[in-house]
Amino acid sequence: MAKLRVSRVGEQIKKEIVDIVRTEVKDPRVGFVTITEVEASGDLQHATVYVSVLGDEEQRKGTMEALQKAAGFIRAEVGRRVRLRRTPELHFKLDTSLDYSTRIGKVLRDIKEGEKQDESQPETESRI
Repeated sequence: MAKLRVSRVGEQIKKEIVDIVRTEVKDPRVGFVTITEVEASGDLQHATVYVSVLGDEEQRKGTMEALQKAAGFIRAEVGRRVRLRRTPELHFKLDTSLDYSTRIGKVLRDIKEGEKQDESQPETESRI
């Protein structure tokens, strides 16, 4: 039962962080950010916020720095919006699962194209 509560609190924190980042955070380094998941610890003292950033490596780094800098503000806003005895400490991590899935998709397309090329080439066998 405790895991269910932690999961529900994590989802509510995620919703609030999405709204806060979208409307309240004014740092220009925070560009196209998607909050993919929030994992709260069992005692709700810490929450890991997984973030996906659209852009190159430099933009990702700048966005992560801006989010780390704004973590105190975001935590305070979450504390005002979600009624908990203690607001969890927020830790932002870059979510690379989208990059990984894109890479896997590219590899699979390359394999499929290679198979098509193999099928289109006529097989020439010499019979003696």
